[in-house]
Amino acid sequence: MSLLSSGAVIAAGEGSRLKSLGVPKPLVEVGGEPLIAHVLGNFEAAGISSAAVIFNEAEKDAAALVRARFGRLVSKVVVKSTRSSLESFRVMLAEAPPGRLLVSTVDAYAPREDFVRFVDRARELPASSTVLGVTRFVDDEKPLWVTTSRGGRVTVVGGTSGDAVTAGIYVFPDRVRKMTIPGELGRLRDFLAWLAKSGEEIHAVEIPKVVDVDRVEDLAEAEALAASPLSRRERGRG
Repeated sequence: MSLLSSGAVIAAGEGSRLKSLGVPKPLVEVGGEPLIAHVLGNFEAAGISSAAVIFNEAEKDAAALVRARFGRLVSKVVVKSTRSSLESFRVMLAEAPPGRLLVSTVDAYAPREDFVRFVDRARELPASSTVLGVTRFVDDEKPLWVTTSRGGRVTVVGGTSGDAVTAGIYVFPDRVRKMTIPGELGRLRDFLAWLAKSGEEIHAVEIPKVVDVDRVEDLAEAEALAASPLSRRERGRG
């Protein structure tokens, strides 16, 4: 089993479609808990010991919450407005603790037990491989499809269909962290597609249901997931 103890959370997006709620996206609550707290709680449960987080400059309240509640886990809080998810990802590659890296977007809402199971499975895979959390639950305007071989090896990232969609949760090996990312790539999804086209070893690990909390209407789906028997048991243990 390969070591995986470093993490990073990408939370610098504008969250423009959630602005009507009156709080920055990382502080939007699901199941009575801010999204950023849920993700970092998942990290702790999965055995991540050191992490970095990036927020945009309008999310200083979220940065303060992280410093107050997760000071032992989060070694670096970056407050910087970026132009894209890929720029935020680049910042995290540089600022996050060294080694194999667990990355989650702040709006990827996954039940704790399922998240931990994903990380445990990633630890069993070769340390040199990239691992994509994928889900068959598709409720996104522009899902990023993944096509896999019988053994779970990713053959294609992108396109109009596939076996599942990316869940916003990833593991990157140290070697990939040190790659020079082509300047023409604009988004994180473009980087993932480029990795697949380059022949990199990429594995897909399925998470039964992950809700991308990107729109107000996604909250009902996320709340239902938070209220599921599995999630209630997790909160009871916490």
